[in-house]
Amino acid sequence: MTNEKLTKLADEVYKALKQTDKTLSTAESCTGGMIGQYLTAVPGISEYYGYGFITYSNEAKTALLGVNGETLKNYGAVSSQTVCEMAEGALKASGADIAVSVSGIAGPGGGTKEKPVGLVYVGCAKRGGNTFFEKLNLIGDRQSVREQTVCRVFEIVMKNI
Repeated sequence: MTNEKLTKLADEVYKALKQTDKTLSTAESCTGGMIGQYLTAVPGISEYYGYGFITYSNEAKTALLGVNGETLKNYGAVSSQTVCEMAEGALKASGADIAVSVSGIAGPGGGTKEKPVGLVYVGCAKRGGNTFFEKLNLIGDRQSVREQTVCRVFEIVMKNI
């Protein structure tokens, strides 16, 4: 994955948001702001991207996005349930048309047999639509997992605008 590819994808997201006059918000855990970093490098994006939540801790997920403590207790931060609640919370807090969320295990440590390094969930919530998730099983080092996640998020946004 190259920075150029992510920069190009961020520009494509901007063009799609502009063309459809839709707004986007993000809720990031394992990417730690990388989605927002690439989006905010695009001139003019501020008309369509106003909210980016970095919720690395469970406390932040609960306090800023309204993720239910029972969800975190029962399923963990890296789960389909959590990313769906993160996306819905970002949508509600921001008033955006679409919200995406990510939570995963980028490595090199932190993985288990049930939740290995490279496991990432992406959530997506659309105003007036359904919330859904994708489960990714990525391979690579920490940076690569994070970059692959950003790439997939941008593809999901463009497909769902």
